[in-house]
Amino acid sequence: MIRTVFQAGKNFVAFHRLPADISARSLVHYNLGAARKRFHAESQSEHRMAEAKKAGAAIGAELEAAKAEIARLKSDPDTPKEQIAALSKKIKYLQKEQVEREKSQFVVKTAKGTRDYGPVQMAIRQKVFGKIESVFKAHGAVTIDTPTFELRDILCGKYGEDSKLIYDLADQGGELCSLRYDLTVPFARYVALTSGTKIKRYQIAKVYRRDQPRMTKGRYREFYQCDFDIAGDYDPMIPDTEVLRVVYEIIGGLDLGDFVIKINHRKVLDGMLEVCGVQKKKIRGTCSCIDKLDKAPWEEVRKEMIEEKGLAPEVADRIGEYVQLKGGDDLLARLKSDEKLSKNKSARQGLQDMELLFGYIKDFGIMHRISFDMSLARGLDYYTGLIYECILVGEQALLTDVPELDAGVGPSADAATAAAAPAADAAATPAADATAAPAASEDASEEGMPVGVGSISGGGRYDNLVGLYSGSQVPCVGVSIGIERVFSILEAKEHAKLQEAKAKGERYIIRKRETEVYVASAEKNMTGERTKLCCTLWDAGIKAELAYRKNPRMLDQMQYCEAEGIPLALIIGSRELENDEVSLRVVDTREQIAVKRGDLLDEVRKQLARL
Repeated sequence: MIRTVFQAGKNFVAFHRLPADISARSLVHYNLGAARKRFHAESQSEHRMAEAKKAGAAIGAELEAAKAEIARLKSDPDTPKEQIAALSKKIKYLQKEQVEREKSQFVVKTAKGTRDYGPVQMAIRQKVFGKIESVFKAHGAVTIDTPTFELRDILCGKYGEDSKLIYDLADQGGELCSLRYDLTVPFARYVALTSGTKIKRYQIAKVYRRDQPRMTKGRYREFYQCDFDIAGDYDPMIPDTEVLRVVYEIIGGLDLGDFVIKINHRKVLDGMLEVCGVQKKKIRGTCSCIDKLDKAPWEEVRKEMIEEKGLAPEVADRIGEYVQLKGGDDLLARLKSDEKLSKNKSARQGLQDMELLFGYIKDFGIMHRISFDMSLARGLDYYTGLIYECILVGEQALLTDVPELDAGVGPSADAATAAAAPAADAAATPAADATAAPAASEDASEEGMPVGVGSISGGGRYDNLVGLYSGSQVPCVGVSIGIERVFSILEAKEHAKLQEAKAKGERYIIRKRETEVYVASAEKNMTGERTKLCCTLWDAGIKAELAYRKNPRMLDQMQYCEAEGIPLALIIGSRELENDEVSLRVVDTREQIAVKRGDLLDEVRKQLARL
């Protein structure tokens, strides 16, 4: 974990800057070790809880039996009082034991598929959010917000086989509601309620999916999505290409590594399936199978098509010939010359759109990042036209074991687990000790083995979704950035920089706060003067802070500046008060100058501009 270390003494070590030429391999390490430890700790905790529940149930059954027995004895006038008294004492003991068991079963932890983010992680996340939002704004998008939960009927039937992952809320005697699965369907509902207004919008908000979490791949049950959508009737493929350009700018601007934007068209895909002999009622289910080709080999997908979707083997084989095709405008030309596809109306319309799209892609300057991939299907039911996904390629797409970046809150996960272990072991029964912990799921991997992060953004055109909620159709196209996976990669890069610095004997700090100036004092009884200086800086819009002690040590104050990466320090003392000035120190270089109070704000701004 990151430790903000410093050298005690009179001299403070100047910060060192890392070189930009960090190796590619060093940038792909990630926090699988910490994620695995969290998973095993959670599994063992659930196992102990299950055993405790069994013991509690046994006590409850014994208690009920004792109550029934004492009721029977009391109804018999010949029952000795000593027998009733003994049974009453047993009941009191069992009741006390039941209460203690209930208390011991409670475990403080985050819910499955969720996690906390400390100051270090949040500093990285806020930086990512800021970059993404700046791209959205650069393209003229406005932002909206929608409720965290929607009417259940709004969400149901829009996600195909993934509809089972929707979190339904308990019926409270009113409307049936569910947590939002994504931001696209709520946006379509919003457009329908605003009478189909043309809008280019972005939204950054949390969504919820009752999925099997895979923490090592940035897959959670609660996570952020960053969406960009264009709603309205425009000339074909121009908005679609701008959305691809937005993806290109965001992923390229975040410096995640080499990437490819895979594209396909639902009409081309549907036409291809019809040509291969798939019945229309089976097309969506077959698309769901094709969508798994980025995670499973063709033989497994083919088996599912035949055994679960009911396709004939020869039909599956014909599909296999198409879905292995990928390329650029060369593939477009090949598909246009395909005699069977050219006779299919759906495929012909889709290829016409793709031809138009490729022309715009060249004009938007992103052709070198585009791959026309016939295996891309996108499993959601509402897509009607162009579909796309952005994936990392090469080593950047893999994550391997590294220690976790310090969250900056409380003890480490290891320390918490170790502290909890003795109490848990003491409470465990021999049977529980002899029982192995539940096996790790996909969330864990073999020690040191790389794990792919999957696609980091995806989207497409959905022209019919708004019409489900209103009387008129409003064409829409959009994309969602997988921020959790992006964050996983950037957290890995920060760890790599930390390791590089550690190997060179240098120091590397991830700034958790935006403080620009720290107000310090080397003398006692200067709390009032420090406070006045802080207020002056705050009133001028300069980020500042001070120590919450009446007489803090100068060494402690300067060490805090170094540890937190605060660039400037203002030092006030009796000499400065006499001369109506303040000492201004550049923390990194330890350069210090005297500044008149009247010139203070201008000098602070000047120094900040230089840094």
